[in-house]
Amino acid sequence: MKTQLKKGALEMCVLAILAEQDCYAYNIVVQLADGLDMSEGTIYPLMRRLKNEGWVSTYLVESASGPSRKYYKLEKSGRLELQKMRADWQEFTNEVNKILGTST
Repeated sequence: MKTQLKKGALEMCVLAILAEQDCYAYNIVVQLADGLDMSEGTIYPLMRRLKNEGWVSTYLVESASGPSRKYYKLEKSGRLELQKMRADWQEFTNEVNKILGTST
């Protein structure tokens, strides 16, 4: 069950990270590795999907220690989607908490 919950929340978490700052994929993995046990193999298909949705865009930044890095930037449509996801998540967790008897 925990694996399915992680998969369901992953897009929302990535959009939330990008709402704070532009990031390259590996940096996103590092931020999510502890809590969501995410690997690099998971992030690249997800980032491609978010870009195809128009929620993120990319740009290259030169790196002094190697090749240029592809940074991801949250677009306005991505911010709107994040707001919707947050509202849906809050509604979902409230309902589950009611059933479990732990509502706040």
